Amino acid sequence: MTKDPLEAPDLPVVVEIGFEEGTPVSVNHVPMSPVELLESLNATAGEHGVGRADVVEDRLVGMKSRGVYETPGGTLLYGAHRELEQLVLDRRTLRLKDELALRYADLVYDGRWWTPEREALDAAVASTQKRVTGAVRLKLFKGGLTVAGRESPYALYQPSYATFGKDNVYDQKDAEGFISTASRSGSGLASRRRAANKKSARRRTDAAPAHGHTGPPPQAGARPASRGAPDVGGRFSLGPVKRSTP
Repeated sequence: MTKDPLEAPDLPVVVEIGFEEGTPVSVNHVPMSPVELLESLNATAGEHGVGRADVVEDRLVGMKSRGVYETPGGTLLYGAHRELEQLVLDRRTLRLKDELALRYADLVYDGRWWTPEREALDAAVASTQKRVTGAVRLKLFKGGLTVAGRESPYALYQPSYATFGKDNVYDQKDAEGFISTASRSGSGLASRRRAANKKSARRRTDAAPAHGHTGPPPQAGARPASRGAPDVGGRFSLGPVKRSTP
């Protein structure tokens, strides 16, 4: 299904995939049914060596397995769809979609298709796809896949807003206050940790015995303790020996 990338054409090809609410509907501006669309992408991507994967994965029963898969059309669909989502979804919704995707993949792999869980996930994913409409252009060359362009009427990217230089969108000095406020919780936590570490260090210093002495302070007039005679086990008693003073 896929050519060896070394035997692929020496010139790249650009493929444009159109989407409506997350569903691919056209290739190079030609409307197609789902089957026709996938067959067309399989032929084009396979000709250019795109879509061959060598994978080591985990099976449901716990063992590792290795497989070589060919999915040229699916590789193009996944790459194009992902780029379009990145263009039209805000970062919170995009993160949620990524989390749901992992859950959905586990569900399908484990055979839990006919479950209320799958229906709930379908409803959530459908909600995220309402504005995933537009087109993505992909360049294919000797097994490689790169994005050549993307467009959507719901694009959140605005070149006039996304600037690091001087502009009239907003006062760049406003970022100073935002950075200070956003970092306050982290800096406050770090300050509390430093204070707690210092307090703990002081406690250890105050509790440390002087000159290695760990017992009670010696009594006035008492002579230094000496070792006693060995006991029946051959051990010496290390306890203090009381001596009478003259």
